[in-house]
This record gives sequence, C-alpha cells and structure tokens, in this order.
Amino acid sequence: MGKTQQVSENTQGVAASLLNGLAVLEAFSIENPVLGVTEIANRVNLHKSTVSRILNGLAETGYIQRDEQTGRFRLGLGLIMLSGPLLADLDVRRAALPYLEGLTSATRETAAISVWNGKEAIVVEQVASPHQVKHTAAIGTRYSRYESSSVRVLLAELPPAEVQRLLGDGTMTIEADSTAPHPVAAHLEQVRETGYAVNDGYTTDEEYGVSAPVRDYRGIVVGCITVSAPRSRVYKLNSFEALAEAVTGAAGQVSERLGAAPATKAAGVQA
Repeated sequence: MGKTQQVSENTQGVAASLLNGLAVLEAFSIENPVLGVTEIANRVNLHKSTVSRILNGLAETGYIQRDEQTGRFRLGLGLIMLSGPLLADLDVRRAALPYLEGLTSATRETAAISVWNGKEAIVVEQVASPHQVKHTAAIGTRYSRYESSSVRVLLAELPPAEVQRLLGDGTMTIEADSTAPHPVAAHLEQVRETGYAVNDGYTTDEEYGVSAPVRDYRGIVVGCITVSAPRSRVYKLNSFEALAEAVTGAAGQVSERLGAAPATKAAGVQA
C-alpha cells in the first residue's frame, strides 16, 4: 500500500470511503501506471467489489481513466487540476531560490518566500543570514497574525469582505494592543500602492521584516518574499530603504521569471 493505510473496521462512513479512495489512487506509480481491479485490490488489501466501486466513482470525477479495450485503469487528468495550486507553489519556490540567495548576499539578512493557503502565510523556502545574530523561520512555519508583514502583503490582495471575515472569525489574529498600522482597510490599500509591508517590531520587539508580493503571469499574487533582521541592526545601519528596495526588487525579478509584467518601483518606506 501507499502512504494511506487501509481504513480500520472502526472507521465508518465518509471518512472510510475517502481514505480507501486515496489508497486506490496511491496504488498507481511510475513503475506501474496501469493496473487492473485485481491488482489494485491486492495492493490496498480491499475486496474487488469495493475497489471496483471506488474506481467507478473516481472515473466519473476524472481522477481515474479506464481503458475501454483492456478494462484496466490509469490516473486521470483530474488529478492535475487538483494538484494545480500545489504545483504553482512549488514553481514559486524553485523560481525564487536563486533570488533569495542573491537577496541574502546583498543584505546579509535572512530571505524567505511564503505562500498563502487561504488563512495563513507558510514559509516554503529560506536562505539564512550569515550573521551569528539573525532571525530565521523553519520551512513550514505558519503565520496568521496581522502584525506579520507577509500576512499583510497577502491580505492586501483579498477582497475587503474576506479580510473582515478572516479577522472577525478568529481565523487570523490581531492583538488588542497591536502597534501595527491601522485602520486595517486604509493600511492594506497603502500596502497595495507601495508594493510592500513592514514589520517594525510589531510581532516581537527585536524583529524587523519587509515583505513584497510575487505575481505570476496572470498578475495574481502567488506568494511573497520577506527579509527578516534584528531590529537593532536595521536601526543602527539605517537600512530601512535599502531593505525595502532589495525586497521589492527581488520580488519583481521572481514575478518576471513567472511571466508577470514588470512592476513599478515602490515609493518611499512605509511604516
């Protein structure tokens, strides 16, 4: 079997059907792209009648294709549609990596790219600062606080009603004593205009971050690039504008690599 194990007899209803369906999909592989009902049943340890019923359902939705001549099955094109958002994220990560490396080389601070899952910004790649004292976030780190610059950059691309819903139902948080820019709607409009957001100690006293959006060939934001640094170092070096220009420049380069039209430069540093 694949990573999805056979469902226990105690698991009932929709959950059992779903997990059994995933097990059937995982029975296919590069080495064995075409399988018959009996082969699949043996691989997933399910009765042939159960496998046949699952295959018929998956065929109706396009996730499985049936060869009418042989009666055997292969994965369907519907899976490409299902995995489209993930593939887009992976393309963003690959496209961004050399520019993250260049960004860290130029600023000597940590550079990362995050993607949006509908309610959180998730770090999918990072290049750490060479400094001993630095800010880093492990790949897979999730951010759902309004105070985060990456979150605000991604929120700025959503309809106002969706922003209100996310902040209103607790999906995303905003501290009662938050020092991040307010009011929310006006600030997010400013983020859209300048092309980046700043975290000037809003999440923690010693963190400074700048995030800028990455767009694909449709002009849709598919992620954001962030540079994070100790706040004390940014203030000591007075590197506010340099970081903003470096981040927006790198985000623009990644966007162009993904087919987006060249972006205009951000005007001034936003607090």
